[in-house]
Amino acid sequence: MAITLADPRLERPGQLGGHGLFACVLVLAAALRVLVMLGYDTARLYWYDSFTYLDTAVHMKPQGAFHPAGYSWFLWALRPFHSVELVVGVQHVMGLGVGVLIYLLLRRQSLPGWGAAPAAAPVLFDPAFVRLEHAVLSDLQVIFLIVAALLVLMWRGEVSTRAAAAAGLLLALAGLTRTATVPLIGLAALFLLLRASWRQAVALTVAGALPLLAYAGWYAQHHGRFALSGSDGVALWARTMTFADCSIIKPPARQAVLCPNGTVLDAASEYVWDPRTSLNRLPGDRFAHNDLARSFALNAVAAQPLDYLREVAANTALAFTWEPVAHPKRMSPSTAFTTGQWPLPTGHALIDKVRDEYDSDIRGMRSVEPFASILAAYPYPWFLHGTLFGVLLLVGGVGAVSRRRLVPLPWSFAVFLLIGPVVALDFDHRYVLPAIPLACVAAALTLHRFRSGKDAGRRDVRFTRTGPATPRPSTAPGRQ
Repeated sequence: MAITLADPRLERPGQLGGHGLFACVLVLAAALRVLVMLGYDTARLYWYDSFTYLDTAVHMKPQGAFHPAGYSWFLWALRPFHSVELVVGVQHVMGLGVGVLIYLLLRRQSLPGWGAAPAAAPVLFDPAFVRLEHAVLSDLQVIFLIVAALLVLMWRGEVSTRAAAAAGLLLALAGLTRTATVPLIGLAALFLLLRASWRQAVALTVAGALPLLAYAGWYAQHHGRFALSGSDGVALWARTMTFADCSIIKPPARQAVLCPNGTVLDAASEYVWDPRTSLNRLPGDRFAHNDLARSFALNAVAAQPLDYLREVAANTALAFTWEPVAHPKRMSPSTAFTTGQWPLPTGHALIDKVRDEYDSDIRGMRSVEPFASILAAYPYPWFLHGTLFGVLLLVGGVGAVSRRRLVPLPWSFAVFLLIGPVVALDFDHRYVLPAIPLACVAAALTLHRFRSGKDAGRRDVRFTRTGPATPRPSTAPGRQ
């Protein structure tokens, strides 16, 4: 039986099949990760983030500053193996899993294989993602949990109460891995309220809120404050240091000690750590002044809202440049694999403590030949990471504004994950990464819906002119 353009069998929602292209893509992505495991002799560990995560995994006590314990729970589960190399090996598999989740989500929404596979390509082949998988950092876990929650919410046409609750739990785990993602629960609940019903929205909200409340209670037991972390005020204070003018803010005397003291740094996040800043000249630990810093920052934003928005916009724009821009200048952003040695800092008791308690073989990372040279020759231009990301956001924005059915959810997630860290602290190329796969999903859905709409329009025109069952003559009338 012949199938015409109007035949509904051509595009059946949820129909899968024809996975050959993606199978090839996945094999190449897996080969790249094997090469990375061979090209570097151990996991990449960063001071001080990696060691605070590992220390929490051993002692199961929430950190009082930046890092909640979500990622440390993952490290705790792998602790019996006493191997950070195993940790990054599992993370490489999770990175492949993110690509598979994106592909399955888009195929479920009727995209063909050649449309779904490219949307998963950045997370599978961008060296920035692969290097993140090879480091003891929480970012990959955040990306995996958010994409998994998105898949649960978008898998069926109608979201069940059970699926909504599962998505809420996944987003809560993402929030307990990085607190900046907690507002995604509200965005998802709003989406369900507008697209489904209040029952699904409530189920997602409750399932997302309960783990957060439980963690905040655990945090309060150790630090005397019902919260997820103790750094939100310090972070926002640092954000205001790039524009704060106390002659305009007129802070109370108690807050005035946090006014700019003449120290000028090239990025807001630098004000958290530089010993010369006004916060770090106060007695005691910087995070002991978190509440005071928050009060100052809120007054600064209220007094200088346009200056605040200007700084946020300028920093956010760094994500879309054709060439990488160092921010702060001491950092060297790159999507390339590099060769060399990355020794651990000396003189830190925490490093020795983690080495004794988690993995006795913890050491600085170095590249291994000839694999590292092969990786260094791997071409991945920056514009695919930066400028193309901006284009994808614009395409997804068109789909969201034109009220394409599911596009607003991944698109709003991507926009929030891009802007949220800048609003709360500063721009960082690493913080952009969770937004990229969601922007890919939103753009792919938008392009598919517009293409499907054009095809439907062509079929409608043909139907009205000839009718569905009217045969077209093979020759002109009178010449049969």
